[in-house]
Amino acid sequence: MTTVLLNGRDHGAMRVVTRRGSAYGDGAMSAPLFPAEFRNAQAHYPIVFRDDGGGLHPVALFGLAEGRNLFLAQSGPDTVWDAHYLPWSVERQPFMIGRGGGPGGNDELQLHVDLAHPRVRLAEDGDTALFDGHGRPTAYVERAASLLRAIHDGMLALPAFMDALMTHRLLESFVLDIESDDGAVTRIAGFHAIHEERLAALDGEALAALQRAGHLEPVYMAVASMSQLRGLIERHRRQGA
Repeated sequence: MTTVLLNGRDHGAMRVVTRRGSAYGDGAMSAPLFPAEFRNAQAHYPIVFRDDGGGLHPVALFGLAEGRNLFLAQSGPDTVWDAHYLPWSVERQPFMIGRGGGPGGNDELQLHVDLAHPRVRLAEDGDTALFDGHGRPTAYVERAASLLRAIHDGMLALPAFMDALMTHRLLESFVLDIESDDGAVTRIAGFHAIHEERLAALDGEALAALQRAGHLEPVYMAVASMSQLRGLIERHRRQGA
């Protein structure tokens, strides 16, 4: 990974591939998700929780095996993402949040780009430009900056959300065995979901506290999202995974 501050002087000719496909980093089984986007994400993906070494955090589940995204589909000669919502952590690629020295010694958020990301091109017809002919950021870059601000806010809010789930013991691990038509079994493990019985058993004071903190809606959105698991299993079987 080689990240640098994005600017029109050095990157005026740079373009980004906005097509979808595993070759551009879209082949992951899951992607990080933030509570503020649960409402949109739950209409397409199961929202579960996994530990990648830094503690449990929410993810949108795209597949049932590592390195397999079941939402990537062929549409003629093109690969498309077969859902109407892309999680912020997917859509923001290849951009990242950076910091630079601001006035008075305060750090300010900056838009950085990963030069080693497979979406980055120095110049190529048909891809998306980052700057116009006058060196001004395009609408695409403005959208990326907006996404990164949302991600920054999401990262700040996430610890309190996870602490609330842990305090009320609202997460439970689950194991799912999926049998294919040929008898092969795929086991899904290492994930957690909202414990619905414990959620239903919370008293009014606990529910009110969750509501005041803004945690109750994303909790219920995560519960609702598990209805998408059946559709994910059907994709898994259709694609012969």
